[in-house]
Amino acid sequence: MASVLFDLDGTLTDAREGIEGCIRHAVRSVGSDVPPDADLTKYIGPPLRESLSELLKHPSQEMVEEALRRYRERFEARGMFENRVYPGIVDLLTHIGVRPWRAYVVTSKPELYADRIVGHFHLEAFFTRIYGSRMDGGLTRKEDLIRHVLKEESIPAGMAIIVGDRAEDIRGARANGADSIGVTYGYGGRQELESAGATWICDSPEAVLEVLTSRFGTSAGVPR
Repeated sequence: MASVLFDLDGTLTDAREGIEGCIRHAVRSVGSDVPPDADLTKYIGPPLRESLSELLKHPSQEMVEEALRRYRERFEARGMFENRVYPGIVDLLTHIGVRPWRAYVVTSKPELYADRIVGHFHLEAFFTRIYGSRMDGGLTRKEDLIRHVLKEESIPAGMAIIVGDRAEDIRGARANGADSIGVTYGYGGRQELESAGATWICDSPEAVLEVLTSRFGTSAGVPR
């Protein structure tokens, strides 16, 4: 059976407002300078500890962990809900749901938060399971997380497509022998996705469905 593994931020939902607000709060809370808004987009998607370390300019591990704690403090209180589902996503998931395909959320965001966000937007019924990273930092790399999901769900790489908006999603798919769809309406952009080697690039959820239908068909769980 075909399986579609969706990234969360920048693919299913537009979390820019909440994530950037939490980054500002975290960086400011540990006494560091907050970069201009235009420079924050690059930090949406990659593992958070790595982003904070770069933003804080080679800090101690203790400083990174304190910034992470402050980030989560605001994120749990309000940041995760400063968010919206992209137009066309519900229709895309509805179409997937009536086909012999399975859909998963696969995000480097902690699974605890991903569960709450998906539930907040009443999207949980569309997904077989939601996978995320661990609060201690395990499975934050997309390559490792995708490998874990494929093994856990017994999904052959040739029957999986990873859908995401950042280079990490595309590289994670390639490292595991899976195809990928890069979406340009998120945070990465076409050049980033092309450079990472996306199998397909789509500008809308509607275009994602067209690729999935072409790849997997509509009435059978085997690729065309």
